[in-house]
Amino acid sequence: MPRKVEDVRVDDRPSLDAFVRRLEAGGGFSAKGVADGVDLLARILADREMTVFLSFPADLVATGTRGVLATLVREGYVDAVVTTCGTLDHDLARAFRPYLHGAWDLDDADLHRRHLYRLGNLVIPEANYGRIVEQKMQPILRRLWADGTRALSTEALSRAIGAAIPASASTSILRAAYDRNVPVFVPGITDGAVGSQVWQFWQDHRGLSIDLLADEQRLSDLVFEAKRSGAVMLGGGISKHHTIWWNQFRDGLDAALYLTTAVEWDGSLSGARTREAVSWGKVKPTARHQTVEGDATVLFPLMVGAALERVSK
Repeated sequence: MPRKVEDVRVDDRPSLDAFVRRLEAGGGFSAKGVADGVDLLARILADREMTVFLSFPADLVATGTRGVLATLVREGYVDAVVTTCGTLDHDLARAFRPYLHGAWDLDDADLHRRHLYRLGNLVIPEANYGRIVEQKMQPILRRLWADGTRALSTEALSRAIGAAIPASASTSILRAAYDRNVPVFVPGITDGAVGSQVWQFWQDHRGLSIDLLADEQRLSDLVFEAKRSGAVMLGGGISKHHTIWWNQFRDGLDAALYLTTAVEWDGSLSGARTREAVSWGKVKPTARHQTVEGDATVLFPLMVGAALERVSK
């Protein structure tokens, strides 16, 4: 007998966990997917024998969602991060300079004249992005060179940046990863300001190389040494694919949670639901997996808050 739909109560000011449980009972379209996603997320975070991969694109790091991502790393729920170069850019820049609220419909030509970048409905002063990244990256690269580094993996580069970010920057993902010894992998390292700074340094230090294969070996070790493997993936692109790609070599993920705003009908990786990954062997047929449709800046803080309440119990 099918369950009846329950009306969602909010008049008693429920906790996040209680609210999400009521969304599930309400059975309303995307709400049930969110509730099922929280259930899976809580199971992933509570499984201390599971190797957990966290993947996300850089744009989230320009928003307040950065603090949620850093919390998961800092509190020991994540074993590896796979992301894009802009994550290094934004995390480093925001450790020293603020990003600002803006609007979707600002005059972009006017912003350009005023040396302001628009990222969606955020505004980033030019000096708070490219300039500060250059000011911080060149000393980091000089130190690595002086220490004898000639082949640099993105894991080692991310760790060096994390070490250079003040310990007081509690919402920095890279500082949290450095403190917790969590590897951060950036397979598309040249696609961002940090990558450009490495290229600029290379102009006068041609002996330096980026060792992407060292990253792949480290990912291989993590995958094959995992008793169980789980992934929390926000958005698509190279960070999502690199996570599921490597896990196919262990016959797939044991648990996979995916948040996306992309559509499925264009055949893109970003729009592909977790069930499609089963056909590739990237997610096990027996795995718990869930795709949640919606904006991660809205849903992920809610889901993590509810899941951590549930785990703490």
